[in-house]
Amino acid sequence: MNMFGDLKFVILGFPCNQFGLQSPEVNHETLNVIKHVRPGGCFVPKFPIFGKIEVNGLNEEPLFTYLKGTLPYVNPVIGDIKKFYWSPIKVNDIRWNFEKFLITANGVPFKRYELHSPIEELEKDIAGLL
Repeated sequence: MNMFGDLKFVILGFPCNQFGLQSPEVNHETLNVIKHVRPGGCFVPKFPIFGKIEVNGLNEEPLFTYLKGTLPYVNPVIGDIKKFYWSPIKVNDIRWNFEKFLITANGVPFKRYELHSPIEELEKDIAGLL
C-alpha cells in the first residue's frame, strides 16, 4: 500500500485472537510477533496496530458491529466452528483473520473484502475513492 502513502489514506490494524487462537500474545508483544514471527523477516508495519479486540460475539467492539451490519458478508462458508472462539455465531460474522473493510474519507463503509480477495481489487477500489 506504499502507492497511497502521500495521499489521505490510512490503514488501521486490529489484532484479534478469536480465529483458531492464533494471536495469544498480550498487547505489548504484538509488534515483536509481527516483526519476528508472523509475517516475520523484520517486517514493521507502516500503519497503527491497536490493542487486541473481539470482532465477533457478545463482546465485539461496536465499530465491528456497525461495519458488519452495514456491509454484507463476503463469504457464504462459515468454516470450521471448532476454530471459532466466540458466541453466538452469526451469518455476518468475520470469518477469519485479514478480512478487510474499506471506509470512505467521510466515514461511510464502502466495501468488505474476504481473506482471499486479490489485493489488486482493494487497490483499485482505494484508487477510485481517492
